[in-house]
Amino acid sequence: MKPALAAKLLQALAPWRNAPAWHVAFSGGLDSTVLLHLLVSLAKTETFPTLSAVHVHHGLQAAADAWPGHCQSVCDSLGVPLCVMRVQVRPGASLERAARDARYQAFAEVTGAGGVLLTGQHREDQAETLLFRLLRGAGVRGLAAMPGHRPLAGGHLLRPLLDVSRGELEAYAHEHQLLWVEDPSNADPHFSRNYLRHRVFPTLTQRWPQAASRLAHTAEQLGEAQGLLDDLARMDLQAADQPSPIPWLPLPSLALAPLRELSDARQRNALRHWLTPLTRLPDSDHWAGWHSLRDAKPDAQPLWRMADGELHRCSERIWWLPGAWAEFSDATLSWPDPQNPLELPGNGRLELVGKAPEGPLEVRYRRGGEVLEVPGRGRRDLKRLLNESALPGFVRGRLPLLYRGEQLLGGPSVAGRWAVPSEDWQLHWLPQNCDQGLS
Repeated sequence: MKPALAAKLLQALAPWRNAPAWHVAFSGGLDSTVLLHLLVSLAKTETFPTLSAVHVHHGLQAAADAWPGHCQSVCDSLGVPLCVMRVQVRPGASLERAARDARYQAFAEVTGAGGVLLTGQHREDQAETLLFRLLRGAGVRGLAAMPGHRPLAGGHLLRPLLDVSRGELEAYAHEHQLLWVEDPSNADPHFSRNYLRHRVFPTLTQRWPQAASRLAHTAEQLGEAQGLLDDLARMDLQAADQPSPIPWLPLPSLALAPLRELSDARQRNALRHWLTPLTRLPDSDHWAGWHSLRDAKPDAQPLWRMADGELHRCSERIWWLPGAWAEFSDATLSWPDPQNPLELPGNGRLELVGKAPEGPLEVRYRRGGEVLEVPGRGRRDLKRLLNESALPGFVRGRLPLLYRGEQLLGGPSVAGRWAVPSEDWQLHWLPQNCDQGLS
């Protein structure tokens, strides 16, 4: 019979035995050291995917400079290949969060399609996460704490030790005389998690010895509750996920009317589910931005700014604009060789199909007052043509226009409503991150 710790690990790993590779997030600390050693030991009698280790060096403290060498020594003794990745941590309000973001970006780069990244978080880590998020006023999704597994890039992140206590890991490490590094920053009570670990949890466990396991169990139950809320959100989003009236525009969007029929709580639940892969979600105090966008007058074009982009409303539809769209430049561009596509900074690419008009050509953007010759209709105001096309306002300013001197020659057609005044050539615009062009 296998020891209890090995049995727990094998049970957690069972669904992932056919993955192309396992990568252990190896900090050199107690948790990851035990995880790596245990995997290597089990691999002597079990058939596992290819095993490797990944160490991320943040460069935030002098003590960490010795850790890659320690990790290499451990991996060499175990016969496990090690990849050391050095990352730049972007300064921000939370150093902890910035370091975590940089670390998981590095993990995503090495995991690969179908691969599994194994991390060493344990039961006490889960309990601390729940308590930390509870004190921050998190909702059900946040209080579900760390999931046992989740997608990571094209692969998976797996936490196989969430049902294991730190005491079990320490006992294993001492039994096998393992050496590990201690991060000095883990003792600094200025960091919220350290304060909980060193000041709060000792007091809790003195009064309630099973506090960590009970809190971890609560997080598991909340994870189930969040799963039910996700099921409800998918049901509610089915009605709102109607075909876009502008299929060439590569932006996520929803019909607003079906959302309005839901209660406020179900609206927020559906939007949280829809927005989760797109942006960091707002806290409870900032959902007033949704109400303002939803309830604005029909002729208004409101927007709701969030951490990683903006939500716009246009023609009874809401559109998600990622932060990258804000990097658009409306500067005039010369086009000396129209036979080759023109890259538009922050705005995709423009192609000219057919015989190019003579003369030096430029691409400009709207300034107001533009007039265009439309076949069969004569000279028409560009603003009116755009109104007829029902093109969302946030796209109109990005529409590339072809000029020769001060003469507006034409632009991409919009939903077939208007075109350039010549059958000899057409403009094709492929907006940023768009697989299908606008022609």
